[in-house]
Parts: sequence; structure tokens; C-alpha cells
Amino acid sequence: PKCEDFLITTSPSLSSGSHLVCSLVDRHPDWRIINLDNLDYCCSPRSLESVEDRANYTFIRGDVCNSRLVNHIFNTENIDVIFHLAAKTHVERSFETPSSFQRVNIDGTRVLLGAAHQARHQPQRFIYVSTDEVYGASLDQVFDESSPVRPSNPYSATKAAAEYLVQSYWDKYKFPIIITRSNNIYGPRQYTEKVIPRFLTLLQRNKKCTIQGTLPKSRHFLFVDDAINAFLLVLEKGIVGEIYNMGTSCEIPIMQLARELVTMVKKVPDSEVQDWLEFVPDRPHVDLRYPITCEKLQQLGWRAEVSWAEGIRQTVKWYQVHPDFWSDASEDQEQIQSQLEKAE
Repeated sequence: PKCEDFLITTSPSLSSGSHLVCSLVDRHPDWRIINLDNLDYCCSPRSLESVEDRANYTFIRGDVCNSRLVNHIFNTENIDVIFHLAAKTHVERSFETPSSFQRVNIDGTRVLLGAAHQARHQPQRFIYVSTDEVYGASLDQVFDESSPVRPSNPYSATKAAAEYLVQSYWDKYKFPIIITRSNNIYGPRQYTEKVIPRFLTLLQRNKKCTIQGTLPKSRHFLFVDDAINAFLLVLEKGIVGEIYNMGTSCEIPIMQLARELVTMVKKVPDSEVQDWLEFVPDRPHVDLRYPITCEKLQQLGWRAEVSWAEGIRQTVKWYQVHPDFWSDASEDQEQIQSQLEKAE
């Protein structure tokens, strides 16, 4: 589609949100990129410093659930494409506060869909960024886009519910939606609640990597640059109404991940790696693995090009160069939060 104006709702803890914004701003100076973000605890404005002064970039601080704000954006701008990445994503937190996940992930999607569908300038694409976790766990079955959806925690349940909302706008109105379901995206600037930056942050503070439980959990890791290329290819060549898995064959056991990071950060011999690992009680209802196939996306011409060795090298190097990136952001957010609480 011929595109000019984008609205991107970002969730920077995924790192892919800010990377997608920066990539679009850099690659397409003739496109106008509007970024709507609530600046939640897992966000740092520093993630977007490289583009904040660009003529083709606009940042709006706001809540995707705020229907007056979202409707105003669609009534005053000519939005051609929506990338909807805004979501609460942390599985453990979803068990603690499921209502907040329902609000952001389901209600936010409903508000955005309604505003986009009713806009005077009709969007050409609404791309909803979902997760492989909607399939639930599997030990041996590999999921494709037609596999049944069986979410196993409040986070993935809200993402699946949002998918059904998005799909309903295609079924009823032929509103031009596309859904992506991706493996774990990793890379620079990812918030420290995710496993790779969590291990790196612990090691930088001379603390041990905490391994949850004793079962052999693993994850498929997709480097953020490959994810961004997949999003842009889906925009260019994806078929409306379809779902695309964004996957990688790079499956890393969490134990192996921890050992690799200890070796890279602490530079200790193999005999001492175990000294930097600590086993802690497992979290509830943890899924062991999420294997997906992405042949459908590959048929459009996509391949994951960044090897695990190169992707993790770049990621570790970034966290070593920016050790205080997220600690500073956390302090800023605590200050902001306390000010907001006092204001109420």
C-alpha cells in the first residue's frame, strides 16, 4: 500500500516498539510517524532520543484506552497504517493484576479498532502484534497459523481475546487487519523484566542469574532487527485478514542462556560458571516452550538473518555500554508515579 501517515502504539518493554519507530523514521523521511505511548514503568523516553527532533516524528503521551484522545487523533490526522504494539506483557504480573492486563490489552485494542474503523480517512492497514503464547505450550507439536488457540495465563488470554476482536472487524467490515504472532524478541533497550536483560542486569550488579524451577525450559529468540524487517514485509506484502507467525529456529534452553551470559559478562572459566547460577522456586503455570513454524511469512520472502551468536553479542555489548539505562528510567518512573499519586 502507498503509505504516508503511521500511528504506532508502542510497548517499549518489548524493545520492538521503539526499534520499529526509529526504523520507520530513519528509513522513510517522507512518511509521518506518530507514536502514542503511555510511558509506563517499562518505558524510557531515552529509547527514542535519536528521532525525537526529526521533522517526520511526533510523540503523543497518552493511554490507548482513552477513547477521547484516540478518536481525536483519528479525526485530526490522516492515518494510513496502524501498528498496534501497546500491551502489558509480563506473565507473572498478569497473575497478580489480571484486570490491568484486560484493560490495556483488550479494552485498548477495542478503542483503537473502533476509532480506526470510524475515521473519516480510512486506514489501509491495521497490524496487530500478538504473541506465540496464544498457542499455549507444546513439547513436540509445532504450531502454524491454523493451530488452535489455547492460552495458559492471563497475559496470553488477553492477547488471544484481542486477536478475536481484531479478526471480527475483518469478518464483519472487511477492515484491513493483519495479525502477527512472534517468538521472544530480544535486543538492545529491552526492559529488565525480560529474561536476557534480567540476567545481564543481575550479572552487572555482581549477583547470580536466578533460574526458576528445575524443569528444562527453553525459548525461541528472534533478534529485534529481524522482527522489524518482518513487520515491514507484512506491511508491504502481507494479505489482509491473515495471520503470520514470526519465528526462528533458534531455541535456547534458559540454563544454556544463563551459562552463555555468565561466560560473556564475567569471563570466567567453565568450572566457575555454576557459581553464578542460583535456582529459585518456579513461578506458577510456566510453559516449557512455544515452537512455531513461519513458512507463511517465509513465502513472502522473509528470513531471520541475524545469528544467535551475533545477536546476543550485540545485545550484551549494548548493556555493557549502557549499564544505567534502565536504573535511571526506573528512578524517573518512581518519581513520576509518586507525583501522580500526590496529584490524585
